[in-house]
Amino acid sequence: MDEKIIATAKQNGNLITTAQVRNIGLSNTMLSKYVDSGSLIRVCHGIYALPDSVIDDMYVLNLRSQKIVFSHESALFLNGISDRTPFSATVTIPSNAAVSADIKSECTCFYIQPDLYELGLEERKTTFGNSVRCYNAERTVCDILRSRSRMDEETVVSAVKNYVLSKDKDFFRLYEYAQKFKVSDQVRKYMEVLV
Repeated sequence: MDEKIIATAKQNGNLITTAQVRNIGLSNTMLSKYVDSGSLIRVCHGIYALPDSVIDDMYVLNLRSQKIVFSHESALFLNGISDRTPFSATVTIPSNAAVSADIKSECTCFYIQPDLYELGLEERKTTFGNSVRCYNAERTVCDILRSRSRMDEETVVSAVKNYVLSKDKDFFRLYEYAQKFKVSDQVRKYMEVLV
């Protein structure tokens, strides 16, 4: 197999995309030959892995769509506010963007106005050490409070409590975001009880 493919894959969590293969200068025909010979494993449409690789599902999902951002329970986990690994990914998508039906069926999807989509958008490391798009802790707390009717109360209380106890909290930013997301009253209510 071409050394450039191996090197590129190793730099990307043992994964390589069809676009990366083309950038290296190889054709889709060669890619198919590598898959047929077992030199590469097809993970999903457009994403391939080196054999015997442990697949980072969050990273794969991140590669599949540039529009999704890990949010809610997934962001709690990635921000270290929850130690509970989510059963399925929770993502936020701008309301003017389209994502594949496959992604919609695999994830819990929330939609947001395009002007609020990038607020709090950062990168976090998965447990495998790969960088993925994720909302910061303050945005995540606001998202949890906005969506509390779709979540169990224990998750909401635990999220706010763990945020308050975290060393990286930024109350000024939390209140700034809370105003933009119209959850100031809920933030104040939980803070009065927990602080």
